[in-house]
Amino acid sequence: MNRLILSIILLLSISISFGQNTIGLPEINNYTKNQYLAGTQNWGIQQDAAGRMYFANNEGLLTFDGNYWRKYHLPSKTKVRSLAIAPDGKVYVGGENEIGYFSPSGNGVLAYHSLKELLPEKDQTFYDVWNVCVWKESVFFRSSSRIFEYKANKVSVYRPSSHWRFLGKSSDKLIAQDFDKGLLFFENGQWIPISTDFQLSGKQLVTSIVPISKELSLISTFENGLYWLNTQRVQAFATSFITEISKYRIYHAVQINATQIALSTSLNGCYIIDIHGNFIQHFSKTEGLNNNNILSSFLDKQKNLWLGLDNGIAFVATNNAIKSISIMQDADAGGYASALYQGNLYLGTANGLYVAPVNGQGDLSYEKNAFRKVPNSTGQVWNLQVINRQLLMGHHEGAYIVNAKSAQKIDDNGGYWTFVPLSSLEPSARLVAGNYNGLKFWNYKNGQFSVDKRVDNFHISSRFVCIDPNNDKAIWTTHPYKGVFRVLIKDSLRTEVKLYGAKEGLALSENNSFVYRLKNRVIIASENGIFEYNIHTDKFVPCSLLMPYFKGMKMYYLKEDQDGNVWFIADNRIGVLDFSSHKPQVIYLPELNNRLVSGFEFINPMNLENVIVGGEKGFFHINYKAYRQKLSKVNVLISEISASGKIDSVFFGGIKSMEKAKNTEIDSDFDRLTFEYSSTLFHQLQTVEYACQLEGFDATWSAWTKKTSKEYTQLPAGTYLFKVKARNNLGQESDIASYQIIILPPWYLTIWAYIFYLLLLSVAFWRLFRWQQQKFIDQQVSFQKEQKQLMYMHQLELDKNEKEIVSLKNEKLEAEIIHKNAELASSAMYLVQKAELLTKLKQDLGKMYKSGNVEEIKEDLKRMMKTVDDENTVETDWNQFSIHFDSVHSNFLMVIKERFPNLSPSELKLCAYLRMNLSTKEIAQLMNISARSVEVSRYRLRKKLQLPSEVNFFSYFLSIYEE
Repeated sequence: MNRLILSIILLLSISISFGQNTIGLPEINNYTKNQYLAGTQNWGIQQDAAGRMYFANNEGLLTFDGNYWRKYHLPSKTKVRSLAIAPDGKVYVGGENEIGYFSPSGNGVLAYHSLKELLPEKDQTFYDVWNVCVWKESVFFRSSSRIFEYKANKVSVYRPSSHWRFLGKSSDKLIAQDFDKGLLFFENGQWIPISTDFQLSGKQLVTSIVPISKELSLISTFENGLYWLNTQRVQAFATSFITEISKYRIYHAVQINATQIALSTSLNGCYIIDIHGNFIQHFSKTEGLNNNNILSSFLDKQKNLWLGLDNGIAFVATNNAIKSISIMQDADAGGYASALYQGNLYLGTANGLYVAPVNGQGDLSYEKNAFRKVPNSTGQVWNLQVINRQLLMGHHEGAYIVNAKSAQKIDDNGGYWTFVPLSSLEPSARLVAGNYNGLKFWNYKNGQFSVDKRVDNFHISSRFVCIDPNNDKAIWTTHPYKGVFRVLIKDSLRTEVKLYGAKEGLALSENNSFVYRLKNRVIIASENGIFEYNIHTDKFVPCSLLMPYFKGMKMYYLKEDQDGNVWFIADNRIGVLDFSSHKPQVIYLPELNNRLVSGFEFINPMNLENVIVGGEKGFFHINYKAYRQKLSKVNVLISEISASGKIDSVFFGGIKSMEKAKNTEIDSDFDRLTFEYSSTLFHQLQTVEYACQLEGFDATWSAWTKKTSKEYTQLPAGTYLFKVKARNNLGQESDIASYQIIILPPWYLTIWAYIFYLLLLSVAFWRLFRWQQQKFIDQQVSFQKEQKQLMYMHQLELDKNEKEIVSLKNEKLEAEIIHKNAELASSAMYLVQKAELLTKLKQDLGKMYKSGNVEEIKEDLKRMMKTVDDENTVETDWNQFSIHFDSVHSNFLMVIKERFPNLSPSELKLCAYLRMNLSTKEIAQLMNISARSVEVSRYRLRKKLQLPSEVNFFSYFLSIYEE
C-alpha cells in the first residue's frame, strides 16, 4: 500500500512537472482569418532577407510585413502546402498538383511562375507537395509519389520504392524518408540509405529535422517521439516528458536558441524543452493560442516564434523582455501590489493575495512554481510593504500581517492604503499608515505591530504618504481632489496639519496632486507639472531635476528604483527616466500602453531584472536589463505605393530590394497617391514610430507618428523621392527607405504636346507674321490707296480749286473779254459812229461845198473835208482794232490766217466782226459798205471756209479753239 501511495505521489509530481509553466509567459498575438483575409490553415512559414513573413495558406501565399497582409493565389487557386525562400529571393511553393515560385515583377508585386511545363507529360499529375527544400543549387519538391529537383531550368524526377513521407535538411545533407527504405540522403543524383544500426521505418513518420550543430540534428516524428541524427547514426532521444508529449502528435520542431527547442503538436499546442528534454514552457489555448492544433512553426530573425495554426496564425514573443505573469486562478483580476518576501513572490489583486515560492535569483519570470491564494486574504489588496522584516498588507477590510501560510488582521477599522516607517533605520519603532479615514500611527515593539492613535482633526483618505527626508517629523500626504497636506509631529505625537496650495507655489491648482519621495526630495506630481519642496521658504518650486525631462506631461505616478532610475506613468504611458548613462534618457514602454489599472497604477522595481507592473488583467514582468540590451536593429519597408483616380492601381508591391531608389512613372490621371510602410520588428511593433518626407514637395520630415501610411493629393507633375524612416522607443532609428517616382504631366503638358504647341505657336507666329505682313501690305496698299485717294481728292480739290481758279479766271477773263468786247464793241460802235458822223459830215460839207458861193468858205470847207478824210482812215483804225481784237480773242485772226491763208483782209475783218457776233448793218457801217455787200461777202466767206449753210459763223468760230 505504501509503495502504491508513493508511486501515485511520484506520478503526480511528474505530472505537475509536465504541466507547470513558468510564472512569466511571453506575449501571444493571434491573427485570425478575418484579419489576414485568407484560409484558416497555415502549413508553412518563412522569412525573407528584408524580414517579411510568408505563410503557406489554404488560399494561397500570404505575406506580412508588420502592418499589412497580402495574398497571392496559385493559378488554380488551390492550397499552398509548403514553401522555401532561395538566396535569390524567389519563394518556391508546392501545392495541390502544382510546383513553381513567386518572384517580384517589375512593379514589386509577386507574380507566380509555374514549373509544371518543365515536367515530363507523364509526371504532370501528382498529389500535394508537402515539403520544399532549397539545397545547394537545387530546389526539391516532395509529394508522396515523386520528388522533383529543379536546377538550371530543368526538372529531374525521383520516384520512391513505396511512397515519400518526408523531405528536409540536416546540416549539409538533404534527407528524405521512404516508407520502405526509411531515411535516405541525396548524393550525386542518388538517394542513398543512411547506414545505421537503428533505422526509422516508414511507419515512424518524420515531421521535421532540426540542425543543432554541424554534425548533430534532432528528428521529430508524428507519434514516436524524438531522435538524434549524428552523422550516419540515429539514436532515440527519450525522456519521461518527451514520452508524455509524444501522444499529442509532434507535427513540427524548431530550435529557439542554443539550449531550447519548440515542439509543436496537433493536439496540445507548443512545448518548449531544453536540450536535455526537460520541460520549460507550454503555449496552448489556455495560455492564449486560438487553438491547440499547430501545423507549422518558425523562429524569426529576432528569435521570436511564429506558429501556423489549424485556424489562424500566432506570434509568440519568446525573445521579449516583457512577459505576462500568469496567476491562473484569477487571470482577469487587476494587479495592485507585489512584494518579494522570504523566498516568496506575493501578488495582490482585486480578489485577494497570491503567493508562489521563488529562488530569488535572476529573472523571476522563469520560475515554475504555481501561485496559490493566501488564506484570509480574499478581497481588494491595495498595498504590500516589507517593514521591520515583516510583510504588511493594506486591504480593503483593514491592515494585515502576512506570512506564507495566512494573513492575520491587525486593524479592521477601515481599509488601508499604505505603510511608511518614521525612521530610516530598522527596526523602526513607529510608522504611519494611510487609510480610508486619514492617518494612523503604529508602534512596533517586541516584533509586534500595534495601532497607537489617529492623527487628530485629519480625516482625509491618505493613499499617498511619505516622510520628509530633511525632517522626519514632517509627514506629507495628498488627496487627488482635496490637496497637499503636511502633518507636523509635535511632542507626544501631537500634530499640526497645514494645507498647501497656490500660495505655496503649487501652480494654479492643487487638484490631482500626488506626493512622492525621490532623490531625497519631497516631490509633488500634478497636472500642472512637477514640484519639489523648499524647506527654507516653506514653498514648492518647479523641480529642476525632473522638469526638463517631463515638461508638459501630466504625471500620475513616480517610483525610484535601487539604481536611481525613476519609473513613471504620465499621459497614460509607462516609462523610465534612466540615469545609467552619462546623459539621462527617457525610455517609454509602449507595449504596456492602455493595459494598466487606470487611477491605481502600480510599479515595483525590485531590481533591473525584475520589475513588476500591475495590469488590468494580472501583472507584467519586465526584465529591464534585458530590455535595454536586446537592441534589435530597427528596419523599415515601403510596403506599397498605390494611386487612386478613375481606377485604382498599385505601382509598387513592396517585394523588391530597397538599396537604391527606383523610378516609377505615374500618369497624371491619378489624383491621390498613397505610400504604405511598415517595420518587421514584430515583437516591438507597438514601440515603432515613423517619419516620412516627399522630396520635391515636403520641405522637412514629418513628425514621428504611429501612422503607417501617407497620402498626397493632386501632386503636380515632376520627379519626387519618397523617404521613410522608423524608430523605436529607445530612440534607435532605422536606415532610410526611399523610392523615386515621376508624376507624368497630362498629355497636354508632355514634351510632344510642347513640341506640338511649339509648332502650333510657330505656325501661329508665322500666320501672325504673315497676317501682320499682309496687314502691313494691306495697310500700305490701303495707305497708298488712301494716299492716292487723298492725292486724288487733293488733286480733285486742286483741280476743283484750279477749275474754280480757272473758272474765276475764266469768269474774270470772260468779264474782261466781255468788258473788252464791250470796249471793242464800243470802239467798233465808236468807229461806226465816227464813220457815220464823218460820212454825214462829209456829205453835209459836200452839199455845202456844192452850194457855197464864197470862195474862202469853199477853201475852208475843202480843208475841213480833207481833215475829215484824214480822220476817216479805216485802214489805220482797223490795224489798231485787229491788234486789240487778237489780244482779247486769243489771236483769232492769226489762227484764221494760218488755217485759211487765202482770205483777203476784208474777209478777215468780216470774220472778226462775225466772231464778235455783230449784225449785218453794224458790219456794213464798219466796213463802209452796203448791207447787200455784207451779205455777198458773207456768202463768199462761207464758200472759202467750206462752211455749210446750216452752221452759224459765230458757233463755228468758237469751235476753232476746241479743235
